[in-house]
Amino acid sequence: MISPYIWSDFPLICILVNKSGKSCPLITFSFLLSILSDIITSIMDSKVKFIPNPNFKLMDQVHETLRYHHYARSTEKNYCQWIVRFLAFYDMKKHPRDMGAREVERFLSHLVTHGNVAVSTQKQALNALVFLYRDVLLTPLDQSIAPVRSKRKRQPPTVLTGDEVTLIFNQLRGTHLLMAQLIYGSGMRLMESIRLRIQDVDFGQSNIFIRSGKGGKDRTTYLPRLISEELRQHIDSVKKLHRSDLDQGFGEVYLPNALAKKYRNAAFETSWQYVFPGRSRSCDPRSGKMRRHHVLQSGLQKAVKTAVKKAGIDKRATVRTLRHSFATHMLENGVNIRVLQELLGHADVKTTEIYTHVMRKDIHALQNPLDRLYDR
Repeated sequence: MISPYIWSDFPLICILVNKSGKSCPLITFSFLLSILSDIITSIMDSKVKFIPNPNFKLMDQVHETLRYHHYARSTEKNYCQWIVRFLAFYDMKKHPRDMGAREVERFLSHLVTHGNVAVSTQKQALNALVFLYRDVLLTPLDQSIAPVRSKRKRQPPTVLTGDEVTLIFNQLRGTHLLMAQLIYGSGMRLMESIRLRIQDVDFGQSNIFIRSGKGGKDRTTYLPRLISEELRQHIDSVKKLHRSDLDQGFGEVYLPNALAKKYRNAAFETSWQYVFPGRSRSCDPRSGKMRRHHVLQSGLQKAVKTAVKKAGIDKRATVRTLRHSFATHMLENGVNIRVLQELLGHADVKTTEIYTHVMRKDIHALQNPLDRLYDR
């Protein structure tokens, strides 16, 4: 698919080519595509690339580059850990600049053969090292890296019944209960619910807007009617807390993608505050500012784990299980799988199809082929 801005220049280029008087439409179109491809490539290559401070130590350069590209703090932490493990694998005796694809390949293979890591773990390590060489050392790795791969074991997700979900909710209280109900009623991911802003909740249309979800994709999902009024009251209490912070000279919240520079006062506005803020203000390790951040994800995770144990449920149920249960129960209620794909924010419908393997099917409603043979 050709980008819209290319088509905007298409008529002008056609006029220039047609003035030569000797090109047929097919040749012109093919010729134009090759020219446009070269132009786009040259534009991409000519973009100014961020270069970390050469006077910094390696890991300081890594931190600087990660923050320049606005990577999440969790990603920054994980990438730095993998880079340190990579250096430790070679006893800290070699600088990454003196190594390359073969050393990376050997390290990734070691993770599988000796560490028995999962596919996602090996992939995260690879991404961290690709980032190191591409964006920090400015020497991209060879694309022919072929380490020993972890074997992907696709297991069906754990799904709770409606009664089991109710038992878990009965063991939760306060904000943790509200958050768990929101995840089960909307299909949000854990971090999406934690990072939810006040402006993302639309009570009028009973919608929740997920901004920059996994993969940087925005989407819309349900606001469950059952908790709508309770969520409204919760947000009212958050607004009071924000006014109290403002009165004390605080009230600033973190804004993504340099929005704080573009909109100077947005960080102090009520609409940008987190729906689930932390109990106390904390110092932002990057900017050094005192802010009220969102709650920690571990709080809800521990609360749900305890609730599952108290409810006497032997399944390996976590916060993510609530999202899996939402998806499965939606399919059981007849929701189209494409609609469910949009609600969950899956890039590929094949990811959504995994829930068809765990949904409850009434096989007694189907006619057996042997019975149908003699019913004719």
